[in-house]
Amino acid sequence: MATVDVNAVTLYFERRGDGPPLLFVPGAAGDAGVWGAVADALADEFTVVTYDRRGNSRSPRPEGWTSTSVEEQATDAAELLLSLGLAPALVYGNSSGAIFVNDLVLRHPDVVRGAVMHEPPYIGVSSDSAQVGAGIQAMVEQGLAMGGPPAAMELFFRFVCGNQVFDALDPQLRSRVLADGEVFFTVELPGQAEYLPGGGELAQVAVPCVVTAGVDSRDPASPVHYHFEASSWLADKLGTSLVEVPGAHVPHLTHPQEFVEAMRPILERMSPIT
Repeated sequence: MATVDVNAVTLYFERRGDGPPLLFVPGAAGDAGVWGAVADALADEFTVVTYDRRGNSRSPRPEGWTSTSVEEQATDAAELLLSLGLAPALVYGNSSGAIFVNDLVLRHPDVVRGAVMHEPPYIGVSSDSAQVGAGIQAMVEQGLAMGGPPAAMELFFRFVCGNQVFDALDPQLRSRVLADGEVFFTVELPGQAEYLPGGGELAQVAVPCVVTAGVDSRDPASPVHYHFEASSWLADKLGTSLVEVPGAHVPHLTHPQEFVEAMRPILERMSPIT
């Protein structure tokens, strides 16, 4: 099991392939396992790095660690790349991982060759933010009452990713995801919910950025349409176009082959293969 000590924490990571470096940053549950299929596929052209974010899964929880911030998560990613000698790298973030990548390009642009951010959950910019927030809060409270953080994590994961995705998870990965519920709800979510970069600072980002959203999230009737709205907002503030990809919030799990086909030309443009 490969680990590295960075930013006062031990991070579990996996490295595949050879070529321009590509780091995948996971969202809720923070587990490298969600990238397995797409990491294997892209390793033919890239040095692909996946990792368990701090305190999640196989990255041990630091002693006395009771809160985190978007800035801390972004610094972890930056120091991971520097420690492995892979900076500057292409970086892809999904969901809250996209928020961490957003902060990475703002505060650590020197470690990023190009960034792709998929459906950052900036609920505050949605057209009905109060209702979305209240709905998620009610769902989490229901899960906590049913069976604590693991039950709440299952409800949340099924909501944002779909029942089919959750049911198809490898049993070991599913077990780790549920166990990460305590960290997500008690340590990560408070700081993440408060984070929203300003339009002025986003307009100054010099790192090449692409914002993506799932075609299935575009439907205003979709319960996760707020992800599409947030992606549209971020693309506008960064001065880039919004790229639609197959699926919804987790295309790397629902449509891995199509995801790779969509990402490959984007990644190659950002870091030409030689």
